[in-house]
Amino acid sequence: MSNTILAIDIGSYNITAVIAKHDLESNINILGTGIQKSEGIEKGLIINIEEASKVINDAVSLAKRSCFDQIDASVVSISGSYTKSIRSSGSVNVPNGLITETEINQVMQMALYNATIVPEYEVVHVVPIYFKVDDSVEVDNPLNMNGSRLEVSVYIVTAKRTALTNIKSALKVSGIEEAKFVLDGYASAISVLDYQQKKFGATVINMGSTTTEYVCYKGNSIIYNGFIPVGSNHITNDLSVMLHTPPLAAERIKTEYGSLTKSYVTDSDLGVAKVKIPRIGDEESTSEIALDYIQTIIHSRVEEVLVLVKNKLKKVGILDNAGSGVVITGGLSKLEGVKNLAEKIYEAIPITLSNPRNIKNGHLSFDDPAMCTIVGLLLYSLDTTRSYELDSNKKLVKPIKKNQVQEEMVPNFQNNTNVNRNTSANANLTNEQQARNELNDNPAILTPLAKQKKNSVSKFWSKVSEWF
Repeated sequence: MSNTILAIDIGSYNITAVIAKHDLESNINILGTGIQKSEGIEKGLIINIEEASKVINDAVSLAKRSCFDQIDASVVSISGSYTKSIRSSGSVNVPNGLITETEINQVMQMALYNATIVPEYEVVHVVPIYFKVDDSVEVDNPLNMNGSRLEVSVYIVTAKRTALTNIKSALKVSGIEEAKFVLDGYASAISVLDYQQKKFGATVINMGSTTTEYVCYKGNSIIYNGFIPVGSNHITNDLSVMLHTPPLAAERIKTEYGSLTKSYVTDSDLGVAKVKIPRIGDEESTSEIALDYIQTIIHSRVEEVLVLVKNKLKKVGILDNAGSGVVITGGLSKLEGVKNLAEKIYEAIPITLSNPRNIKNGHLSFDDPAMCTIVGLLLYSLDTTRSYELDSNKKLVKPIKKNQVQEEMVPNFQNNTNVNRNTSANANLTNEQQARNELNDNPAILTPLAKQKKNSVSKFWSKVSEWF
């Protein structure tokens, strides 16, 4: 298991890099963080690889400033804008009657082998929806169960090869040669859902700056995911176009006066509240715009996003089985009145606004919906409640046991102590003695058998016995 990991959230608004590892109590310990404004990235895609490489490198360099540990593995988020998902299944025989991680890996690989993957796409996740042992009921974890046959149903997420190649090229500037990829929406779901929500099923809507990703989660698996290329930046663009004001002024109006529930109508004598805004092309002159008109523009765009997601979910038949309801997160979820609007659109379905799990540290606060993806990447790599799946390298991801973390961290000191003792002891030995010790300690080297020495008397009597 990798000890120190580097997590990178490649977002259209910010690039966030975090270095973390387990402490002695199996908790996630943050070692360094770095956040940079995104450049060269639009709607989850790299559109300028030089700019994106520089920003990623700057964020990683900031995170490494306060961390002196060697990074063992890297995990990077990818957008759902260039992904396709399918379902598959597989089955294997259990020769010894006891299911081990070998059989779990084999049945997952078999399910992947049975799937029809589009040639220009690469596998990112193979997540088990459920296992079955000897046609029994569905089980979450078949490890150490007895049976003769193991089956699995999986949800496979694939991503366009060219998009992944561009991300890999951008990461090389930061010295990252290999990395695991994690779907943005999957990471968000991991970070905001609790045990009960996962058990009964929930739909997580991550409303970001240029994209809105949604994931339907049940048990320990994704059962559906989707993407809409609309986010909070589109509200800024709408305000800029409709009000004929520069984008910076439109962004300020959105953050300061953006609300879906406030009533801007005051006393009849005062009329409707207004705000002064600069004009495009002549920023020295200003014009007054009614705040209720601004609210209408914002309301229409947010309503469009929520309705589009609802229609997608209804089309695939998931909305009727929402389980514990819809969970909204992401930067746009901080807009006042989003929950009230969602409750009207989704009618009887429970709506929750959720922040990611706040990992305590001395660097920054994760208690912000905009941080849900980076928190999900950390939990995907280091959380002790994760389950089996195949990662983007098609390797089996195993659950992390608390005692396993402690065993991996403590013996390192003991091993180093023994090495130092052996080194000082060997320094006093001759070259011949050291060579003999190396032969004895290396199990791969066959030590020749010692030859028995024969004396002259034994040779004489053996000769006599031959005569008679």
